[in-house]
Amino acid sequence: MKIIVCENYEEMSKAGADIIAGLLKEKPDCVLGLATGSTPVGMYKDLIAMYEAGEISFDRVTSYNLDEYYPIEPTHEQSYRYFMNQNLFDHVNIDKAKTFVPNGLTKDPETEGPAYDAAIEAAGGVDLQVLGIGQNGHIGFNEPDDALIAGTHVTDLTDNTIEANSRFFASKADVPTRAFTMGIGSIMKAKKIILLANGENKHAAVAQMLHDRITTQCPATILKAHPDVVLICDKKALNG
Repeated sequence: MKIIVCENYEEMSKAGADIIAGLLKEKPDCVLGLATGSTPVGMYKDLIAMYEAGEISFDRVTSYNLDEYYPIEPTHEQSYRYFMNQNLFDHVNIDKAKTFVPNGLTKDPETEGPAYDAAIEAAGGVDLQVLGIGQNGHIGFNEPDDALIAGTHVTDLTDNTIEANSRFFASKADVPTRAFTMGIGSIMKAKKIILLANGENKHAAVAQMLHDRITTQCPATILKAHPDVVLICDKKALNG
């Protein structure tokens, strides 16, 4: 795992944006795996600025999002479809018909995951997957557990994750208790992964990921088995 240590959030965001921009120039029709949450917002802002400056284009890009609450409407302001539109898609020249997020309104959640994975495979697989890391070491919504699921699936959210995400909702009671997530196997199939982490509150998870053995109790540790992962973090996330 390569580690890029940055002074602050802004520098971390720029480093992530530079890697994605490099891929867009090298492979304009790339497949991006995208993440939501507060961590990648700065990176998306930097990508928008690069697009507006004429440095990069998204016109041939396909994207697949890492996860989505379930059930939730795509127009709900806390849905991840809404997040992606607000923070990236509405501001660049990407074809929204080629941007995919798990269906938070599906009537058949058991078939949604396998169909999502099949669509990614048919697109040629994810060239670059963006990840954050939860305070408990989760990636996507793959929470610590005795066993982890390989493919995209619907899962129950832990109280820790619900509590962490409650800041985006009117109250903790409004946070959905289930979500779709790419599974560990789905994530590991990406050709390249960048993991963004900032702030002292992520230090424990980052330290466990880097120094502990691979364990399902810290799902991010599995990333050490991937051949091309870049951890981009600030000094507080790395050193506490």
